[in-house]
Amino acid sequence: MSNLLDELKWRGLVAQTTEEEALRDHLAAGPVNFYVGFDPSAASIHIGNLVQIILAKRLQEAGHHPFLLVGGATGMIGDPRQVGERVMNPEETVREWTEKIRAQVSRFLDFEGPHAARVVNNYDWTSTMNVIEFLRDIGKHFPVNRMLAREVVRSRLESGISYTEFSYVLLQSMDYRHLHREYGVTLQTGGNDQWGNLTAGVELIRRSDGAHVHAMSTPLITKADGSKFGKSEGGAIWLDADMLSPYSFHQFFLNAEDEKVIDYVKVFTSRGPDEIAELEDSLAREPWKRAAQHVLADDVTTLVHGEAETRKAIAAADAVFGRSDLAELDARTLEAVLGDISLNELPTGDQLPAVVDVLEAAGVVASKSAARRAINEGGAYINNVKVTDAEARLTEPDLLHGSYVVARRGKKTIGGVAVKRS
Repeated sequence: MSNLLDELKWRGLVAQTTEEEALRDHLAAGPVNFYVGFDPSAASIHIGNLVQIILAKRLQEAGHHPFLLVGGATGMIGDPRQVGERVMNPEETVREWTEKIRAQVSRFLDFEGPHAARVVNNYDWTSTMNVIEFLRDIGKHFPVNRMLAREVVRSRLESGISYTEFSYVLLQSMDYRHLHREYGVTLQTGGNDQWGNLTAGVELIRRSDGAHVHAMSTPLITKADGSKFGKSEGGAIWLDADMLSPYSFHQFFLNAEDEKVIDYVKVFTSRGPDEIAELEDSLAREPWKRAAQHVLADDVTTLVHGEAETRKAIAAADAVFGRSDLAELDARTLEAVLGDISLNELPTGDQLPAVVDVLEAAGVVASKSAARRAINEGGAYINNVKVTDAEARLTEPDLLHGSYVVARRGKKTIGGVAVKRS
């Protein structure tokens, strides 16, 4: 345990801590009860949340006790955003999402043995508190001038911020105090955008209970240009297979930028320093092999979706580019692949469409005449089979899973169509 904080920092899992040396000693002294929270602001968690889960896994593997908090109460309110007031979701929606996220986060940690994880829901202790109790017992410990100094609050003062969002920090701080009193939790972790909330909880416990506790934040996962992958940026990488297919999830990591891939390997995989050094060396010497990206994509997809889905994702990419049989892909995987590349509908009547129509509809050529030229030049493929007849039509066996057709021009220009019969 003595080197745990150093390893976490090396992996890029530490952005800020309260009193680093005191936290280092605390982690080294023995098992620490810690918690991390997940608000149900969507039906799934995303890769930003996955960083928190991985940190919790590493702490648990080092002998500490995780508490995973699902915000059935705080999810009713929502943490203040820089861009404006949140739209509150209906209570039944929040309850449904709470259960989905509880099931998701429960898959990643060990719930048996001496360091067993535990899932808690802050609705259980928040819903029974009345307003007077909340104001007297919690609100009195929060100076308004300190709350106004928070960056997100300052940025919203001109445009307006409701008392509801303004007071969110009180609810999250109350969670920390409850878990400290009830279970002896002495460390809260979270993303660096939560730093103000994390330290507010530390301060509440100091003011109300006279106890010394800790907080630690993780860096936000960003692209090379510094932009995020969060929900509000329209680039969330969901962990729910129904919201983002395992193939698309695998492709996201496979397409990681060279500038960021080693950072991602450190954060998201369990590869050790020697292996990561070899990947870094390969990246410098033979970047076209993308060895680090393949390791990253395979490891993270296996962690989130399992080894079988990783194999399917690899097979799907091979099949699309002609390295294996498209017919071996199941319908969900094939649809996900084509949706990730390009999938257009092609209506048809009793007679199946001409190949030139398929090539055009798939977007691999600009026109039917361009399709004929590609066929005559030997560069047109249907389901990875070269087309030699410019007058050819599809046949029933060409319809993968009764509908889908993969069209390709040359080696890399690929599209798909879903043939819809009238």
